[in-house]
Amino acid sequence: MAETHVLFVEDDDVIREATQLALERDGFRVTAMPDGLSGLEAFRTNQPDIALLDVMLPGLDGVSLCRRIRDQSTVPVIMLSARADSIDVVLGLEAGADDYVTKPFDGAVLVARIRAVLRRFGHAGGAGTDRGGEPDERGVLAFGDIEVDTEGMEVHKGGAPVALTPTEMRLLLEFSSAPGTVLSRDKLLERVWDYGWGGDTRVVDVHVQRLRTKIGQDRIETVRGFGYKLKA
Repeated sequence: MAETHVLFVEDDDVIREATQLALERDGFRVTAMPDGLSGLEAFRTNQPDIALLDVMLPGLDGVSLCRRIRDQSTVPVIMLSARADSIDVVLGLEAGADDYVTKPFDGAVLVARIRAVLRRFGHAGGAGTDRGGEPDERGVLAFGDIEVDTEGMEVHKGGAPVALTPTEMRLLLEFSSAPGTVLSRDKLLERVWDYGWGGDTRVVDVHVQRLRTKIGQDRIETVRGFGYKLKA
């Protein structure tokens, strides 16, 4: 089995070197870069399997780097932030990041989060499709002008293709598996983000908003105090 290639962009020399060594001990192949511009070039040259981006980077900050990566790829991105309550966390998620880890972080926690992201990216069709929903003979679920191809992993709105990241696709599949049913943020964290522990529900909220932007603001309803549901 080929090694998972990680692009790690971090300007702190000590953190960058220590984290690279820790990831390599766990079997990852790591390309480590000290700033956003070199990180972008390394991404384009190496095409890694996953990117770890510090928020505060010289030259090109982590949020802008994430946005550049997302413009050309759906590769998973994890942001690293020094403050759990920072607006940078939300900005990173809005830019297209799939998850974030707060610094200082435990190496084992970082590895677990990387593997969780990679699992859901490797099994984008595994979410929700066996818990309901009534696909037609083509394997397509239809909700108004939204069509979800559960076999081809494609989404169309009004006949036009909609580009979703694997995380957004898994989230939509969860909603599509139980239209009209309220799904709590904790349940979505468990099913979509593979969290076996408590997680930050901002990850869910930002991804729901990103999904709404792509399929229609009125398609996913907020049920205050409970969670979200897809309008059947």
